[in-house]
Amino acid sequence: MQAQLIALDWGTTSLRAYRLGEHGRVLEHRSLSAGIMQLPSEPRPIAGQLCSDGFELAFDEACGDWLDAEPHLAVIACGMVGSAQGWREAVYQETPASVGALSDALVTVRSVRGVDVHIVPGVLQRSALPNVMRGEETQVLGILNSLPAADARQSLLIGLPGSHSKWVRAVDGCIVHFDTFMTGEVYAALSAHTILGRTMQRSEAFDVAAFDRGVAVSLSPEGAAGPLSTIFSTRTLGLTGALDGASQPDYLSGLLIGHEIVALTHLLKHTETPLPSVILIGSGALLERYQRALDANGFPHVTFAEQATERGLWQVAVQAGLTTSLSTAAPRPFHVEN
Repeated sequence: MQAQLIALDWGTTSLRAYRLGEHGRVLEHRSLSAGIMQLPSEPRPIAGQLCSDGFELAFDEACGDWLDAEPHLAVIACGMVGSAQGWREAVYQETPASVGALSDALVTVRSVRGVDVHIVPGVLQRSALPNVMRGEETQVLGILNSLPAADARQSLLIGLPGSHSKWVRAVDGCIVHFDTFMTGEVYAALSAHTILGRTMQRSEAFDVAAFDRGVAVSLSPEGAAGPLSTIFSTRTLGLTGALDGASQPDYLSGLLIGHEIVALTHLLKHTETPLPSVILIGSGALLERYQRALDANGFPHVTFAEQATERGLWQVAVQAGLTTSLSTAAPRPFHVEN
């Protein structure tokens, strides 16, 4: 199948490149450890000239051969590549944010190959405590625009678990509000740089009972003291013999994710009654953890959605007229957990 677009998901630590065909179908994809904070530095020839710019080197490594074969392809990118530390800053667009608004605000940087790279801006939510996202907005809009029209018009809650988990409320296909929880980064810091990590023993197996115990504590009367208090129980339960070292990492994970979902529930009760169904974006074991915590907090239905970034980049590119195909990505079924 002939390619229609090159799409880049360019974050802090990684660069994912997709060669997309008709309807946004993924023809080929690559992952490089060439995020904006760890760009290549060894100079090499690109397009007949010696180049030492890290962004140019990473771009060429990711998709230079694709462009050699098909130089007419448009290129679109999202993520931290558009930050102030990126290749070219794409100023945040304010909520409410839609595919149309982002496609109208693309920022272009011309590579040494003579190819324009179109960068999707992030989204800013102004409030007493402002919130921002870069990359996640593309994933969310990709999923929203792949839903049946009737579903997309409803009020939806979309979760993006990770180092900085995002919880996005969308109405009529637009991002209207989102909250950020630094759960993953806090877990990593506590495990590696505090006394809690001294008694932890790493295991490849997921200790479901320990995780559920942590979630249960976040929901208990003791949990009302908040995570700054309850996280110390990771150590004290170990010292008293109630929790062995191999169980402590998953217990701490359950505590932190549990507190995240409890806080989210409190936020939603101001605007959503009853609690809404949730679409989780991503893949892998982390989604199972979030699904268990959501179930424990009474969320009625959880749906898993994959390939969100590719869908979103395709949708923005079509809206911006970067691809000759007028077809948008056909909706694909989500995996549903009851």
